Amino acid sequence: MKKNTLKYSFFLFFLFFLIACSTKNNTFVNRNSHALSTKYNILYNGEVALDKGLKSIQANNQDNFWKQLPIEKMQFDENFSEGQKAKNADFEKAEEKATKAIQKHSMNIGGRERNYQIDEAYLMLGKARYYDQRFIPALEAFNYILYKYPNSSNIYTAKIWREKTNMRLGNDAIVVKNINLLLRKTDLKKQTFSDANALLAEAFLNLEEKDSAVTKLKIAEKFSRVNEDKARYRFILGQMYQEAGKKDSAAYFYDGVIHMNRKADRKYMMHAYAKKAQMYDYENGNDTIFLKTYNKLVADRENRPYYDVLFYEMGVFYDKRKDTKSALAFYNKSLARKSKDPYLMASAYRNIGNMYFKNTDYTMAAKYYDSTLTKLNPKTREYAFYEKNRKNLDNVIKYEAIAKRNDSIIKVYGLPDAERKIYFESYIAELKKKDEEKRILEEKEKERLANIDRNTNASSGPVAVNPNSLGKPAELDGGMRPPSGNDASSTFYFYNPTTVAYGKLQFKKAWGNRTLGGNWRLASIKSANDAALNDSINDLNAAKAIKDTVVIEKYTTEFYEKQLPKTQVAIDSIGKERNFAYYQLGLIYKEKFKEYALASGKLEQLLKNNPEEKLILPSMYNLYKIYQITDPAKAEKMKSDITVNYPTSRYAQILNNANSEDLASADKEYKKWYKLYEEEKFNEVLDNIDNLINQYSGDEIVSKYELLKASTLGKVEGLAAYKKGLEEVADNYPNSQEGKNAREILEKQIPTLEKLDFTTADNKSWKILYPVHNNDTKSVKKIEEAIRVFLLVENFERLTTSFDKYNKTESFVVIHGLKSEAYAQDVAGVFRDDQKYKIANPYVIISVDNYKVVQIKKNLEAYLTPKNP
Repeated sequence: MKKNTLKYSFFLFFLFFLIACSTKNNTFVNRNSHALSTKYNILYNGEVALDKGLKSIQANNQDNFWKQLPIEKMQFDENFSEGQKAKNADFEKAEEKATKAIQKHSMNIGGRERNYQIDEAYLMLGKARYYDQRFIPALEAFNYILYKYPNSSNIYTAKIWREKTNMRLGNDAIVVKNINLLLRKTDLKKQTFSDANALLAEAFLNLEEKDSAVTKLKIAEKFSRVNEDKARYRFILGQMYQEAGKKDSAAYFYDGVIHMNRKADRKYMMHAYAKKAQMYDYENGNDTIFLKTYNKLVADRENRPYYDVLFYEMGVFYDKRKDTKSALAFYNKSLARKSKDPYLMASAYRNIGNMYFKNTDYTMAAKYYDSTLTKLNPKTREYAFYEKNRKNLDNVIKYEAIAKRNDSIIKVYGLPDAERKIYFESYIAELKKKDEEKRILEEKEKERLANIDRNTNASSGPVAVNPNSLGKPAELDGGMRPPSGNDASSTFYFYNPTTVAYGKLQFKKAWGNRTLGGNWRLASIKSANDAALNDSINDLNAAKAIKDTVVIEKYTTEFYEKQLPKTQVAIDSIGKERNFAYYQLGLIYKEKFKEYALASGKLEQLLKNNPEEKLILPSMYNLYKIYQITDPAKAEKMKSDITVNYPTSRYAQILNNANSEDLASADKEYKKWYKLYEEEKFNEVLDNIDNLINQYSGDEIVSKYELLKASTLGKVEGLAAYKKGLEEVADNYPNSQEGKNAREILEKQIPTLEKLDFTTADNKSWKILYPVHNNDTKSVKKIEEAIRVFLLVENFERLTTSFDKYNKTESFVVIHGLKSEAYAQDVAGVFRDDQKYKIANPYVIISVDNYKVVQIKKNLEAYLTPKNP
């Protein structure tokens, strides 16, 4: 009887389970069974996957504190594509779980959803799609909640998520409208109210309504119950006030972040200190309090992950205080932390480079600017600026070296004989001191190595000893010791430096010096080796004697006297080179670096050096332009000097505001040379263009001449020279129309021209080229006359001719209009063989397309080179 009861009880329980699994019956058991299964099984696993995906995004999503932080912490790649497959497996899994919950547990009975967890499933579905950057499908999920579940407890949350998605799609005006409608509700929870205001603030920021954004963000910060969000909102408010120049308000919100201490992520606190340091008042601030604060931060072990930021700000502080030694130390400490913030490292490298630049150590400055460029984003303006400065430094280094060397030569040359001798003797004494210090260091190094060798030999034992039983060698100073025989990793003989050194020593004791070769044990081989050794020793002694002679010679004043220039002509040449270097440095510092103090120093010194006439007026005019910025009184004096002493000069006319007809001479001069360029008189243009650039240096018209020079070089030397010239114009004159034109050509035309190459495709137009030297007018006339006669008599194809420049020394007499290569060969053969013409000059038959490549790239030799089969 008991067995039958159990049997029927099991049947009833199974029947009850089947009834509970049904999604068609609206009963208490069915509703709660499906709700519990949805919440604690499917949606739980979906939430776990969603949280895991969020953590993976956060790990790869580092905030950039150098820019204003976005209000929503999570940021995405804007180059997403709609309908793309899920890129994150965790979000894909969360979406699968949400879809499964909807498909298997939805109880839509009588047009109404009876499972109160389905709206949660749709919310998870929308979030998973949102974080996966599939915003259109996400919007559909959130809209479905608003349409199908108007009484859901998640209705306000769904509205906020819908507007977040709208904002990602660029519909900021719609976001503002809908969130303002939502905020009119009076039954919003505080956190929901905060989230809505934060979203509205971000929409206002996108619409560039910053005042409205600040107001809404303050409300969001006040009502937020999430400390992480509260710290972020305060930090962003501080950034916005700092950008607006309201330092007191910015400091108030940064202090609010700092006072939260451990309640939020420590990065906000550390960067709040950094932002306050950036606003420090170096005129009225209390340095003692500043240093005390930062020393306390550095002493706190919790702040070690942020030492890169703290050390950098300390470096900036000392840099501003002109304490270059301390600044350099802290910048290097910051770099040694190997920060994950590339812009922080770029800034440290940049600041160190600037320090070396101001100290006129341009070689070191260039190295640090190179490091700066490796850390900066190549798409930013700052990268372009420092890339241009780095290129300009090459010229600075070049001209500074010339100026320094030539100044030294001229100075020593001008000294009386007695003083010159004293000068050289002083230099020799210093040189001897340095050489002696170097010798002592070398001897100490040799002694140290010898001690290591002795210690090794003392611990080695007899020849037959097992290498693995050798004792440990002495450790090297300041370095790692080599592996000893007791190390497990050094059981192989040749892996152990100690045993190898010992073996070499024992071999030399037993066999002497032996060369590598057969029969090395024979005594005759040993004798030959000893003889060779003696010869090498003699050679070494001879080399030593020669070296000693050289060393002795460099310690004599005669050694330096004989290197000085012997004639006034030579010293004048050195002076001219020095003066030109000073002039170029003045222009570079003025135009390219805006370092007006350095620029005026170089130009003032140039005028004291009694320069050649052509450099005087440009230098004075450039000094006048500098003084207008730095010292108006000096500018007026320089203006007076130019107008009084050089009243008829072009610069005097400019300063006196002469009428346009007088000032038009420079433009007329340019048009004259441009016309010569159009007439293909390239050699004449190139012979004079540099003088014209120097003559008009400092004038706006110089950029026109520079562009003309680049174009002329392109016609004569080819595409590579043209590209280089355009780069110089674009870099040196970025704000002029010519500089902008050059940049546009570099970006749009040059890449296309560089891709041009010879083609073997069929071509319906061919040319015959007769290369001739420009000065060989006789050959040119003969060829042209023969072609003229041929065209008068047999010109069935209506051929034409031209005289085309190729490079500086060669040109082409060209026959155009040939419709096939075979016909071109026939015509060339007639010119060569027919008694009426007898053109013995070599010719080239080339298609129109390939001729274009030859003229652009100046690569006729490459075209004529036989191609390997």
